[in-house]
Amino acid sequence: MSAYPHDRFYRWVIRAFKALFRVLGLRLEVRGSSSIPSDGPAVLACNHLSYLDFTFVGLAGSRRRRLIRFMAKTSVFDHRVAGPLMRAMGHIPVDRASGAAAYRKAARALADGQLVGVFPEATISRSFTLKSFKLGAATLAVREQVPLIPVVLWAPQRTFTVDKHYSVRRGKAIVIAVGEPIIARADDDPVKIDAELRRRMDDLLVEAWRTYPDQPRDDADRWWVPAVAGGSAPTLEVAAELERAANERRLRKAS
Repeated sequence: MSAYPHDRFYRWVIRAFKALFRVLGLRLEVRGSSSIPSDGPAVLACNHLSYLDFTFVGLAGSRRRRLIRFMAKTSVFDHRVAGPLMRAMGHIPVDRASGAAAYRKAARALADGQLVGVFPEATISRSFTLKSFKLGAATLAVREQVPLIPVVLWAPQRTFTVDKHYSVRRGKAIVIAVGEPIIARADDDPVKIDAELRRRMDDLLVEAWRTYPDQPRDDADRWWVPAVAGGSAPTLEVAAELERAANERRLRKAS
């Protein structure tokens, strides 16, 4: 039996989100999707800006008729609604206290010729710039000897992100940019591959800012533009403090 018996359901979910994007009037621009292989394994590493990032990266995969098995934190799988859906689509739960089981599942997916999606920042960036990376994506690519493909999203934070920022205003532009694959040798250092991944993703992100067609409506609407690009989003340092405070509130609520 296939390890992914519910791919028809996964494709239905993709169609449903495409319909939702049309209802929201999103102007989706996918750049460089030909860098995603039409068959065979690869790791896709993407920045993290919103709760909908899975769907936008999945859209790029669908341009190549590929499904992506995303690695996501276990709390998503524990949710009574999202959990069964994530499992049905073959996504991979990640327990941050013990990542070995997630690594084995991701490696099996790659051995099966699947695409595995990873968010190296692990959590959403409140600064909308790149946070520090976990080594998982680079390690998978080096150890399993598969291409590592940088992917950058720009402006999904304008739809639904942290700190109660969400909007159903129609007509937003969303950029999904796929870069050239990094081909690592078996003896490459994952740390060096990770640094190359970050460099390429940073270049893609800056290019996405520079070529993005929309502008803030007014000063109050500059919240989604990074401070380094002249916006009012928090700096990396302030964003880190906001994330720590949010984590502390979450822990207090759970205790």
